[in-house]
Amino acid sequence: MSESIGGPVSLDGSPASEGIGAGKVFRLEWGVPVVPHRSISDDDTETELGRFHDALAWAKERLEETKAVTEERLGSVEARIFDPQILMLRDSAVVDGTTQYVRENRLSAERAFELRMLELRSMWSRTSHPMVLDRLNDLEDLMIRVLHRLLGKNDPTDLVKTEGGVIVVAPNLTPSLTVQLELGQVVGIATDHGTRTAHWAMLARALQIPAVVGLGDVFQRSVDGQEAIVDGRIGRVVLNPGSREKAHFEARQQRHSEWEQEIGAIAALESVTLDGQVVELRANLDLPGEAGQARDHGAEGIGLFRTEFLVVGRNTMPGEEEQYEAYRATAEAFPDRAVYIRTFDLGGDKFPMFLHMPQEANPFLGWRAIRVCLDQPELFRTQLRALLRATAHGDVRLMLPLVNDVEEIQQVRALLEEEEAQLARDGIPYNRGYKLGVMIETPAAALHAAELARHSDFFSIGTNDLVQYTLAVDRTNTRLAKLYNPFHPAVVKQLHQIARVGRAAGIEVSVCGELASSPLGAFLLLGLDITALSMAWPSLPEIKKLVRDVRMEDARSAARKAIAASSSEEVIRCLLDGIGDAVDVEVFSGRWSLSLPD
Repeated sequence: MSESIGGPVSLDGSPASEGIGAGKVFRLEWGVPVVPHRSISDDDTETELGRFHDALAWAKERLEETKAVTEERLGSVEARIFDPQILMLRDSAVVDGTTQYVRENRLSAERAFELRMLELRSMWSRTSHPMVLDRLNDLEDLMIRVLHRLLGKNDPTDLVKTEGGVIVVAPNLTPSLTVQLELGQVVGIATDHGTRTAHWAMLARALQIPAVVGLGDVFQRSVDGQEAIVDGRIGRVVLNPGSREKAHFEARQQRHSEWEQEIGAIAALESVTLDGQVVELRANLDLPGEAGQARDHGAEGIGLFRTEFLVVGRNTMPGEEEQYEAYRATAEAFPDRAVYIRTFDLGGDKFPMFLHMPQEANPFLGWRAIRVCLDQPELFRTQLRALLRATAHGDVRLMLPLVNDVEEIQQVRALLEEEEAQLARDGIPYNRGYKLGVMIETPAAALHAAELARHSDFFSIGTNDLVQYTLAVDRTNTRLAKLYNPFHPAVVKQLHQIARVGRAAGIEVSVCGELASSPLGAFLLLGLDITALSMAWPSLPEIKKLVRDVRMEDARSAARKAIAASSSEEVIRCLLDGIGDAVDVEVFSGRWSLSLPD
């Protein structure tokens, strides 16, 4: 039962889609319908199987329609999110299992389908792996749709039009629900479950609807019509906000509104500090379609292009041409700028179905990233060949995730040399002067940076993983949010070490983790002489404003003190003293769930 409306209730989850919105709660209560037990006679078997296959055909038609609408609204890449459900309709585990229940147990089509889907859900639920959780989300969406059809009920995935300015609150969402949401009508999403990599969360980002996932019990604690604020940047939802929370929200909304109105002017401004230091501000991309938005917000290239969209949720490996076209389009969107494309960072919370990856107790410490690629040469060679071809269309740089050893770089270079030779034989152009670099994401890589630099053309620090591995804190675990602290002295000292090694080796050191999108984090990085920062494109105006409001001299002085600090609080105080009024302290403290010193 939902709580009665009282004082403000602040809930922390995981940010899934950038932005901040305020509105009235709309509790979206949908689920599997009650299916009555009904037995059939032998003579009715074929009739029931006919009903079942008709329902599957209807569901496929509806999904194809939804996919077409998504492609028209958002693009072909985003539309592929519906492929797993369409494939599930032909999956023998679904179809043959249901057919067997009808024939052998003399069950009605709806009862047989329900039992088979419950069996699959039980089997898949034995693991908490994010890929499996996403597939369960697809299974439930399909189950609800088909059962309603068999029972003669209206399709619940057709959202009832609501009044404008609502916050959709639900236990979870599905792609078919999310794609129907309209920006303006829906100003925020808050769910009990889900991950940033869930298919529906990807659609929310494409639709630019702020979203927070993993809130645990927001559905139970909310009330229809209750006021709420969703902050998709820091992963926080406030139910029944008071005057203080509303004032803070309105101030931030006003600032973002001003930026949006002046986005063209901001994008044209130089990213240079008060004392003349040029800072490269680049964008992180999840999907190729975001390149235009990044450019409009002032991105000076792409610092991290995640390529997992090409494989997650698919039953077959992406072909070379499909990959090449995606990489080429992004390179051509920034013809005079660097585009850093990360090779597949699979594992952890991103698993393609075609790899049949093993269940692991600690997937973030297991078979992932460069380890997977080197063990799967057929998959990796295709990507490397597509990337090499894309280098002919711009300054495309290849970036390897989760590298710890020199041998990993050497193995990749050997594969690249073989693919270069094949391209030459085939007469296919590529840029022979392309650059290959590594992401520094573990303490091992930070300590081994001097040797890694001898074999790399650049470093890119992935602070999200570096923090979680340094502090042994799962960054997806909301219960540990207060322990995930990028300003821990151990993290600051590693950042300093990596930057110093990069300068000594004469290679660029950039940052593409979330720390770069925090004003205080960016100030620290500037103080460490890291002057290439990449972030989610909505954060670019705020960081550009910061850059233009500070002096490198002040940032370096603050960073020297921060490096010598003995606690996180002391690190923060050093930075706040140095940055002055150029950062919104309240936003910062909420972002990192820290208690700032008085």
